[in-house]
Amino acid sequence: MILNIEKLVYGGDGLARLPGNEAQTEKQGRGKAVFVPFVLSGESVEVEIAEEHPGFSRAHLKAVAKPSPERITPECPHFGQCGGCHYQQAGYEHQLQIKAEILRENLRRLAKLELKTEIRLHASPPWQYRNRTRVAVRAGKGAEFVLGYRRASSESVLAVETCPISSPLLGRAIAAVWRLGRSGGVPEAIREVEFFADAEDMQLVAVLYAAQGINPKDESLAAFAGKLRSALSAVESVSVLSERNLLKIASSDAVERPRKILGPGSLKYVAGGHAYRVSAGSFFQGNRHMVEPLMKLVTEGKSGGTALDLYAGVGLFSLPLAAHFGKVIAVESSPLSHGDLSYNSPANVKAIRATTDAYLAEVAGKLAADLIVVDPPRTGLGNRTARSLARMNAPVIMYVSCDPATLARDLGPLMEAGYRVEQAHVVDLFPQTYHLETVLELAR
Repeated sequence: MILNIEKLVYGGDGLARLPGNEAQTEKQGRGKAVFVPFVLSGESVEVEIAEEHPGFSRAHLKAVAKPSPERITPECPHFGQCGGCHYQQAGYEHQLQIKAEILRENLRRLAKLELKTEIRLHASPPWQYRNRTRVAVRAGKGAEFVLGYRRASSESVLAVETCPISSPLLGRAIAAVWRLGRSGGVPEAIREVEFFADAEDMQLVAVLYAAQGINPKDESLAAFAGKLRSALSAVESVSVLSERNLLKIASSDAVERPRKILGPGSLKYVAGGHAYRVSAGSFFQGNRHMVEPLMKLVTEGKSGGTALDLYAGVGLFSLPLAAHFGKVIAVESSPLSHGDLSYNSPANVKAIRATTDAYLAEVAGKLAADLIVVDPPRTGLGNRTARSLARMNAPVIMYVSCDPATLARDLGPLMEAGYRVEQAHVVDLFPQTYHLETVLELAR
């Protein structure tokens, strides 16, 4: 069928409506929502319904009947099959406008907030920006070697040899594993490989995710680490985790620490004049060009007695804050990131290992902070944490969000407590994708 795309929504899809008869329209309003990937607003597209749900449908794009004037030819040959990118059909300037409008619409619809301030856009180089990538590996006796990314809306692996959003060093790392795989040098035990490169794109660390039941001390893993270092001298270290930790690695319930099998298990990342130890498994921002602009946006021009850095990670914001505040309290729940946070912190930073929710429940109403920075995961703060944050009565809160829907939800309790949005920024950490990084400055 042919559908008209009304707008793009968070998640990368376009929203269209199924045609309904007059009786249905009068009773239920507009037709059922249909979500279509790889489209642009205003386009007429031919689709095939792939999934039916009570309130909506999902469709596959078959052809673009009437393209948007903003449509361009995607640069990557895997676009539309690989699940990593969503907006390569749009020029980069238009991608930024899409993200700003999605942020504005989410705040309007979910937080009932009509922004009175302009959304400031902070653009990234649109290609070769990623400093971290994780590739799936399929190796085994008699089987053809495959390395790549998950297909869109699937767990199957699409063979990928080049990725235009990854840094040049990550591209060389992918090529090195392909060479080893084709020569039979990648053990069957490896399920995924994650690479993380430093700010200069000169050194990297690797994490091997081994199949469940595989001993991290398995000799084949150590042998592969040596081969990888020989194939690519930029490999600083290699560590191993079991496959079950793929989703737990950055959380407080991680059940094991990476086992170092080559090198120190970490690298030094320099940004904004500060040096950070980032260990295998610790969280760090994934855009090598935008780390420093994000740091400055959140911390520059701020000073005072006490700053509170919640969801602190390895201390990205804590270190620059420490130069302008008498004391910084940095709270991080992940044991891996907290270890780096403690290592990176100067004397006036107090690194606390706790969940933000538990910490705020303990100190809300007792601790006075001149500035609070929050950088929660995609799930956001949640109602209880947002209300505890409001009770802190800090004059300024810098909210760094990677999900506009949870951001909009969290703003409710903060606005009820008298906070208003002074500045709104979109920092484009993820060009070509739907992912949207927002920085709001809230004041009261």
